[in-house]
Amino acid sequence: MSSDSTLESRPTGTEGSAGEIDLESLLGDAVLGRDDHENAPAFVIRPDEVRDVLTTLRDEAGFDHCSCVTAQQYPDRFETIYHLKCYADPTREVSVVVPTPIDDPVSESAAPVFETADWHEREAYDLVGIEYEGHPDLRRILLPETWQGHPLGLAYDQEQPQVVALSEHANPIAGDEHDAASETMFLNIGPHHPSTHGVMHVKAVLDGETVVDIDPDIGYIHRCEEQMCQNGTYRHQIMPYPDRWDWMSGLCNEWAYARAAEDLAGLEVPEYAQIIRTMGAELSRLASHFISLGTYALDVFGEFTATFQYAIRDRELVLDRLEDLTGQRMMYNYLRLGGVAWDLPEPRAEFIEETRDFLDGLPAKIDEYHDLLVTNEIFQRRCIDTGVLEREVATQYGCTGPVARASGIDYDLRRDDPYGYYDRLEWDVITEPDGDNYSRVLVRMREVEESAKLIAQCLDLLADWPDDERTVQSNVPRTLKPDAGAETYRAVEGAKGELGIYIRADGSDTPARFKIRSPCFSNLSVLPEIAEGEYIPDLVAAIGSLDCIMGEVDR
Repeated sequence: MSSDSTLESRPTGTEGSAGEIDLESLLGDAVLGRDDHENAPAFVIRPDEVRDVLTTLRDEAGFDHCSCVTAQQYPDRFETIYHLKCYADPTREVSVVVPTPIDDPVSESAAPVFETADWHEREAYDLVGIEYEGHPDLRRILLPETWQGHPLGLAYDQEQPQVVALSEHANPIAGDEHDAASETMFLNIGPHHPSTHGVMHVKAVLDGETVVDIDPDIGYIHRCEEQMCQNGTYRHQIMPYPDRWDWMSGLCNEWAYARAAEDLAGLEVPEYAQIIRTMGAELSRLASHFISLGTYALDVFGEFTATFQYAIRDRELVLDRLEDLTGQRMMYNYLRLGGVAWDLPEPRAEFIEETRDFLDGLPAKIDEYHDLLVTNEIFQRRCIDTGVLEREVATQYGCTGPVARASGIDYDLRRDDPYGYYDRLEWDVITEPDGDNYSRVLVRMREVEESAKLIAQCLDLLADWPDDERTVQSNVPRTLKPDAGAETYRAVEGAKGELGIYIRADGSDTPARFKIRSPCFSNLSVLPEIAEGEYIPDLVAAIGSLDCIMGEVDR
């Protein structure tokens, strides 16, 4: 299937059904109307029917993946959209639209049906102001509890001064205290701690060395990325931002925005540019996985400095290739709507040869990682059977990427909802059955080999491509103004998992709503499930195994 597949080619009914009408019949009187999106049918329901509708779609229609939850405000209503997919076939999509009145924005919580809705609804409450009845823990998640107003609400006063109570910035060490009555101790980990992989604060309750309760506290580098994208123009001003979400795999992020915007505006991408995009995205995946492997070695055992140094060495080689291609080593801004910014660097034969040389040396380097990590007894004792994430729990929390595939979930959007040139290349989706910290490392190491296979095939195609057919961009209008009311949710397989973008157009050259579905956000929410009951060192190993970049979590 190509990246511009039409909605008509996507089966959207129940298992074995003939079309969309089966879903409408299945939901019956709960449906108030239709509000179809570019990528999926959308059913409008009452706010008190959320759990029944989502349960029906999950249990009877097979929509077991709550991919994203988008909240927004119109002049006359609030709205929550639950974007549902099937892990077995993510091209089967449906959106559930829940409107609520302006004067009483209360909707039934979906958290009892999909655990991943817990964090998503907290974010919707925090930024937009919708309340979710029956939510297990409805409080702010990105902003301080003392914040006044909801920044993405239409009535929000941006000039209003904010007073954050001193307790919000208290010294974390001052909170360490022993509870003599229960024999437990409260311990703050982070937010400035190397093992939290960024500014994340983990509130942990310990019983001796055992973790009995943890609460990840995020939002320390929330930068209003969605609102900045809403203020930027489709054509030029949004593309620089994605590199700053997951700064380890920038081109994958750029492709997520490009795919959504191109779908919304009906833009075609030349075949030649699709190959360059595919190669660039896999180079970014290599860079991300190398830094993950290196830092994880330090997380598990501080003396594994050699592994870290090897990983940084190999990542630098990847960044050399990306710098030659894009001109940058981190913030690439290389993709353009309708293609890429420019062709391979000249002399192109030299670029292709040097990239092939790097790939030729990769098998020996991977053997080094196996010697240093995979077969290392200390590493095995620290990682095997710790941080176990069961397959059913992973689906409930909307986990994707290596985190999900290490729990036996055979889900990869490059194959299952193909875009770019992936469906015309030979490669394998890597899975592991055990779901522990060790499995997550193995998946990333094996994915390095698969990315190398993809890059090699792209290089062969690019080397033989006729000179007069090397079109890097299609004809794109200087100003893009998608039709008012058009909505789409599109996703790509980022290095960390499903990176999705929801855009609603209002007829202008800027989005009315821009929502980022961060794979790290959903993957991190599962941390209590894999760390509670483990020892403190296993908690550190579990955090690292999720490979979260806080810039993407907080946005």
